[in-house]
Amino acid sequence: MFAWWFFTGAILWRVRVADNSYLGGNRDAHLMSVVLGLPVFAAGAALVHASLSDPSANGTYLGFVGTLALWGWIELAFLSGVVTGPNLEPCPPFAAPADRFWRAVGTIAWHETALIATLVVLSAVSRQADNPFAFYTFALLFAARISAKFNLFLGVPRINTQFLPRPLRHLPSHFRFARMNPLFPLSVTALSAGTALLLEQTLTAATSGASTGFALLTCLCALALLEHWFMVLPLPDEKLWRWMLPAAKSNSQHKASLHEDANGL
Repeated sequence: MFAWWFFTGAILWRVRVADNSYLGGNRDAHLMSVVLGLPVFAAGAALVHASLSDPSANGTYLGFVGTLALWGWIELAFLSGVVTGPNLEPCPPFAAPADRFWRAVGTIAWHETALIATLVVLSAVSRQADNPFAFYTFALLFAARISAKFNLFLGVPRINTQFLPRPLRHLPSHFRFARMNPLFPLSVTALSAGTALLLEQTLTAATSGASTGFALLTCLCALALLEHWFMVLPLPDEKLWRWMLPAAKSNSQHKASLHEDANGL
């Protein structure tokens, strides 16, 4: 649970800092965030590799943390606007459903490709491994993320857009606000059942490594379920991270600072 909160907050903090730098005149701020984050991706890959031959609880923790590092870097690349998709334009307000769908796909195509490629690689290296929990973790994150994206597209009552940086300002135009959509009940039912099944596996696992792995997956699935409910329940979940982020700089603030600097010079 701490990792879920901390890594999410760290990514949002870095993206906000880069966004403010971008408005301050540093046009490469978001790209530098992604480049400077490459060691995190490399460390994640190293941890995953080390976990594959270690079926103990320690190996499971290594794989879990390594997977979070891989996932976190890809999310940073997406939120920074570096790995997104070919479509960078807002969706017209009266676009037909099919047109809106393909436009939405175009906004995240490269990001989804990166996630799928990582998932395929993890599947390949974990097939004969003693410890496959790195792959299980990434697969669960991927499935929950796909479910969340489809629900945002089809329509939910609550959508937090305040954390989106300037490179992704076009993204909310592809979302839809609605009281309910047909997929949401199926999503929360599947995640609830998945949490229960993973908990059952935790309690019946034959080894400490398997028990640890399924316990981590149970918690992760429960958190994915909670994030889905945040889409419909009037809960201020954004307060979990808003307090730790610097204030967003507006264009007017940027122009004012430029004006003051000019006067000073």
